[in-house]
Amino acid sequence: MIRSVGFCIAVFMFWSCSQKSKIEKEVEAIPVKTQLVRFEQAFYGSQSSDLPQIKKQFPEFFPYEVPDSVWINKMTNKDWQALYRAVEAKYKDFSAAQTEIEDVFKHVKYYFPKVKEPVIYTVIGEMDNTTKAIYTNDKLIVSLEMYLGKSHPFYAGIAQYIRDNFEPRQMMPDVVSAIGFQVIPQSRHNDFISLMIDSGKELYLKDLLLPNYTDVEKIGYTAEQLKFCQENESYIWENFIQNKYLYSSDSKLANRFINLAPFSKFYLEIDNETPGRIGQWVGWQIVRSFAENNEKVTPKELLAMDAHRIFEGSKYKPKKNE
Repeated sequence: MIRSVGFCIAVFMFWSCSQKSKIEKEVEAIPVKTQLVRFEQAFYGSQSSDLPQIKKQFPEFFPYEVPDSVWINKMTNKDWQALYRAVEAKYKDFSAAQTEIEDVFKHVKYYFPKVKEPVIYTVIGEMDNTTKAIYTNDKLIVSLEMYLGKSHPFYAGIAQYIRDNFEPRQMMPDVVSAIGFQVIPQSRHNDFISLMIDSGKELYLKDLLLPNYTDVEKIGYTAEQLKFCQENESYIWENFIQNKYLYSSDSKLANRFINLAPFSKFYLEIDNETPGRIGQWVGWQIVRSFAENNEKVTPKELLAMDAHRIFEGSKYKPKKNE
């Protein structure tokens, strides 16, 4: 009997790997070629006398209400120039990242054939962790100052739990998050289960578009934080059930369990040991469970599906660790 079970598991794993390999071969054959525009080099690598020409070349980056004196000050300011030099030291050659972005969009076009590959704009922004990457219909804007490495001196004063994801390896997960805003329809509900599943859809999109990335990299956790979630999954879920959070529309739940934070807020003694955004991780497991139990539903259909329907069809029920 044990041999039989082992054989079945081996066959299933072989089939799963074969299916994945088949998809990746089809993805690899999809033609994608992006154009790269280095705006930060054009701007910070120029003289103030070149500003009129730069504005003419990149009108979308210069709001008409902002006077030229602001841009000239930015061009010549020693701190901005120092940041530009740091970015140049790290990303003067962007070809490897461009190749990765093209691979991401090969996967995008496999699942969403009508999506067009964008023009990639690299920029130096205002060090805003909420706009690290922005994707529209034909443009992808990547703020390179956000990927210098979590220990870089320019990040002094920024909370550690935020700067932990200022690593180069987080660039592609952030790009996929930006893509998610365009390809994942907005939820019709604002209850807690929908917030979790909406976040779970975004992470599931990373499963699809970043097959060579680890779960740690996709969600932006440390290995220890991921281990905590895995080892305590049943207790986390039990807490949500017992407190009747799932269909609650209490706005505080988002800040406690969904939004970026140093830890999640169960209001228990162990809170400081928990990773923030734990509701996102749970939502991810629910979406994955639905995908595993509903193989006939395509990824595109899943991402467009109502959150409540996903939950009901997921058969999600984490097991307690022995």
